[in-house]
Amino acid sequence: MSVPPVTAVVPTRDRPELVRRALRAILGQRYDGDIECLVVFDRSDPKAIEVTTGPGRRVHVVSNDHRPGLAGARNAGAERAGGELLAFCDDDDEWLPDKLRLQVEALDREPGSDVASSGIVVEYRGRSIERLPPAELVTFRHLLHSRVAELHSSTLLVRRSAFLERIGQVDEEIPGSFGEDYEWLLRAARLAPIVAVPRPLVRVHWGTASYFEGRWRMMAEGLTYLLQRYPEFETDPRGLARVSGQIAFALAGAGDRALARSWARRTLRADWRERRAYLAFLVSLGLLRPETILRLAHSVGKGI
Repeated sequence: MSVPPVTAVVPTRDRPELVRRALRAILGQRYDGDIECLVVFDRSDPKAIEVTTGPGRRVHVVSNDHRPGLAGARNAGAERAGGELLAFCDDDDEWLPDKLRLQVEALDREPGSDVASSGIVVEYRGRSIERLPPAELVTFRHLLHSRVAELHSSTLLVRRSAFLERIGQVDEEIPGSFGEDYEWLLRAARLAPIVAVPRPLVRVHWGTASYFEGRWRMMAEGLTYLLQRYPEFETDPRGLARVSGQIAFALAGAGDRALARSWARRTLRADWRERRAYLAFLVSLGLLRPETILRLAHSVGKGI
């Protein structure tokens, strides 16, 4: 197996304890290659981070000199990276010890692919739920049909040359950076399937620390942007209904009842089985709170 140097990009904003936990997991990888950690401070000044390093392990802190937000922070780190491979980790997540080794092995077996992912362990209120990818090669059609949430941003490993050239950087025009990882995955999978290690290799922490939880209007705007960017959703009624239903639910959560019901009706025209449309109607009528539904979904390792 080749052991190329890896740069891990960790965007952060005023969460020092979480970012230290993420860095310890990255630096503790059972991987023979060099690992560089770039902590990208978004909308805050860089601060030194006290964490133990060892041979072949380095930590640098930098500022986000791109557009504020997750997309800009990831791009800022990628442009400064020295590794042949780029990896991303949200500051509230943790890599499991063999993540890099197994993903690099998987990329070696699929030289035509540029991106590797894996399964995840969702941690929510004391519960641990494993989620595994649906296939070892995830295609563009897979991603139209389903978000494939197991391909979380913190699982991603990509050849740096592909990120900067063939696939392109993370889209900084997406409102609030919501769904920027999903849009990037769609773009990557258009070119080649994504290799998915069929094991949980990242611990994803869900809860009140989530940056996006409760920002309903921003979610609706980001998902609407996604549908406009990818007309191919019209070829997959199930996938179209899924995203339309998410928009309807988010608008209901934001209090825009009339528009939420309009999107819910559009959802049901695409696929009457899409449950998010019915949930959006209930929220828009004041019969359910969106936060209650979100907590119930998270309790079984799923999102809206």
